[in-house]
Formats: sequence, C-alpha cells, structure tokens
Amino acid sequence: MTITTDTPTAPVESAAIEEFAGRMLGVFNDSALCLLLSVGHQTGLFDTMATLSPSTSVEIAAAAGLHERYVREWLDGVTAGRVVEHDPARSTYWLPAEHAACLTTAAGPGNFARMMQLVPLLAQVESDVVRCFTEGGGVGYEGFPRFHALMNEDSTATHDAGLIDAVVPAVPGLHDRLTAGAAVADVGCGSGHAVNLLARAYPASRFVGFDFAAEAIDAARAEAVAWGLDNAEFVVRDIAELGVSEEYDVVTAFDAIHDQAHPARVLAQVATALKPGGTFLMVDIKASSHVHENIDQPGSTFLYTVSLMHCMTVSLAQGGDGLGTAWGRQTAERMLAEAGFNHVEVREVAHDMFNSYYVATRS
Repeated sequence: MTITTDTPTAPVESAAIEEFAGRMLGVFNDSALCLLLSVGHQTGLFDTMATLSPSTSVEIAAAAGLHERYVREWLDGVTAGRVVEHDPARSTYWLPAEHAACLTTAAGPGNFARMMQLVPLLAQVESDVVRCFTEGGGVGYEGFPRFHALMNEDSTATHDAGLIDAVVPAVPGLHDRLTAGAAVADVGCGSGHAVNLLARAYPASRFVGFDFAAEAIDAARAEAVAWGLDNAEFVVRDIAELGVSEEYDVVTAFDAIHDQAHPARVLAQVATALKPGGTFLMVDIKASSHVHENIDQPGSTFLYTVSLMHCMTVSLAQGGDGLGTAWGRQTAERMLAEAGFNHVEVREVAHDMFNSYYVATRS
C-alpha cells in the first residue's frame, strides 16, 4: 500500500515506514541495554561473572559484594538483551567467554562496557545543550564532572595496550631518538599517563606534559612520583599560549587537538615549539571531514553525538571555534599545513580502531 500526502513529495511506502519504525524500536531498546552495560562495568559485575561458572543471582551478588535484588534485576535485563545466558530450570546465569572478551577489564581498549559509560554521562547535559540551540554558547567543562576520569580510564587502557610496543615503532626513528635522549612535550596531556609510560620506557629522554586542568596535572604528578620518575614534569598551561620556540625534538597530542577552543592556534604553537627536524605526533579521531563518507563507518553516529554533546560545545563555551570531534582527515591535513608542517603522513595502529596517527614535520 502507498500512502499519499498533500505535499508534492514522493509517495510514502508503508513497508518503508514499518521497517524504519522497527529500527527505531531497536534503537530504543538497545539504548536501555547501553545503560545496563555501563552499570555492569561500574559495579564490576562483568569482571566477577567472567570468573564464575553458572550461578544464581544470590551467588553472583555475594561474589561481587553487591545487593542481590539489584543484581537480579540487572541480570534479567542483560539476559533479555542477550548479553548473559540464563537457565530457568536452575535459576542460574552466566557470561559466555565470547561476550566476556568484549565486556571485561581484561579486554583492554576493546572493553565496550567501559565505553558505554559515555552515553549516560552525555545525557546529563542534554537540557543544557538543547538550550544552546536557541541561546548559542556552549556547555563548559564544569558540566562534565566525570568526563576527565572516564577519558583517563579509556586512554589508560589504550596506552597500556600499545603506546610503547605499537605506537612508538609506527613513527619512523622515534624509538632511536627517545633511546638516545630527546626533549619531548605532550600537549593536552590530561592525567599524564602517556607521558609517564614514555618516561619510564625511555629514561634518557626528558618529558613535560601541559594541560590547563589543574586536577589532571595533580594526578599526573602523583603517578610520576609513585613510579619514581625524575624525567617527567607536568605544567598547568593553556596550550594555545605555549610560548616556547625550538625547544622540543618531539611533541605529541593524544586526542586533544579537536577539543581545543582554538585548534589552529595550538597547532601553530606546536610548530614553533619544535626544533628544526622535529616530529609532531598527533593522534586524533579517525574520520572523514565529509559526513557522506562517514555514514558506513562503525561508530560514526556516536562521533557526531559526542561532538554535539561535549567536544564542540566545550569549545564554544570558551568562545572557541567549535571544531568538533569528526573534523576529519582532510581538515586535519589542511590545518597542519597551514600551521607550517610541510610533510604529513597518516598511519594506523592495530590496537586502536578509533584514531588516526598523524606524523608531521616541517623544514
């Protein structure tokens, strides 16, 4: 059956309506599952269940140190979501090993349950972002009290999985340069885990991390002290006002540039801070600058959502450019060239499905 309308548009097919409605129902249902997965990560239930044979809700709650009634309701929800298996005859539940491989701490950067925490976090600012549609401006970092902790958890897993063994070897000559001794700066360092990993692996080099968030810098310094590092320091500074010239052999930026209020200014500061022949490693979101080229890419809808609900809006809240998460390879290469980098290679690292690795130099 075809439904016609009074407007001069193409006829509407009822089958297409039903298909789209079914898709929307699936989205609605899976969004609820997303919350359950986030809860499972935060409570440690997935890690606990990965160690258990089929068990009752009482046994699972006891093993996790949680209240049984909440655990039982959660178990029923993730069972309905086909994440956990259930034997009604024995009232037992278990997490298949194939599912545990994607939902536990042992999965490292592939832990999807950890990623699911972003959805309820972003939902907390929904009304504020909606208001920005009519009033303009943005939602500042103060609107995201858990965001830095969550990003630190995510980046720690990614860096632990491959920073030393995969990322460094992917940059030509970087291992030898760091082994011999280099001056290295990380801009937008956050809690500094990447800097500390590199400082521990390459004691002949000296590292400094810059970030404007004092709380993150405090955490970075504490980790450096705990690890006994004397070649890593951390400085509270707006990286758009870095203010150094030809001081560093290597500058790194891990998923930091697209969040900046004025990213072009930051890139220009980085170019100025490098010594002649220095290397800038910019790790940032893997995407095209053109939406039609992202449609079929896994996670593309999320990229635009996290941009709208965080990356773009925090930039606009600072009177910034609102570059956005999915600024993409074309824009990134153009902006690097405009900053003075006349040679840029884009590389990929196997353990990191979400990022591109830009290796930039200038004469």
